[in-house]
Amino acid sequence: MAKVGIVMGSDSDMPVMAKAAEILDQLGIDYEMTIISAHREPDIFFQWAKSAEEKGFKVIIAGAGKAAHLPGMCAAVFPLPVIGIPMKTSDLGGVDSLYSIVQMPSGIPVATVAINGGANAGILAAKILAASDSGLLEKLKLYSEGLKNDVVKKAEKLEKLGYKEYLAQM
Repeated sequence: MAKVGIVMGSDSDMPVMAKAAEILDQLGIDYEMTIISAHREPDIFFQWAKSAEEKGFKVIIAGAGKAAHLPGMCAAVFPLPVIGIPMKTSDLGGVDSLYSIVQMPSGIPVATVAINGGANAGILAAKILAASDSGLLEKLKLYSEGLKNDVVKKAEKLEKLGYKEYLAQM
C-alpha cells in the first residue's frame, strides 16, 4: 500500500517531481504518482484527494506552478501533511508559485520547499514518516552521513588539487 502520494498539475512538472520519487525509491518508501489538474478536472481531483487517506497515504507531495492551487487544495481535503513544491515558471521564475503555496489561510497548512525542490520534498516526506518508523529513521541517518562524506571528499580533493585544477575537472 502506498505511503506517499505524489501529484502534479502537468507533465512539464515531471523532472522536478521525479527527484522526490528518486529519494523515496532510495529510502524504500512506497508511493503513487499521478497528474491531475485542480483547475481543468476538479471532479477527478476531489475524488483523488478524498480517497488518499483510504489508499494509505500518510503524506502528499504536490507540485504546481503559476496559480499553484494543487498543494493547497490537497491540504484542504487531506487530513495529513501536504508538502508543496513551487515550480519555476517562465513568467515570474516561480515566485508566483511560491507565494501561492506558502500563503495558505490559517488552519490549512502546506509545508513548502524551495522552487523546484523535489529532492527536499522527498526527504521531508521521509522525515515525517520516520517519526513513527525507526527503520526509516536509520536509513535517513545513513543518507545524511553520505551527504557529509561527499562534502568531506570534495574538500580533500580541493586541498589536494588546488582550485584551478579542481575547476578544470568539474
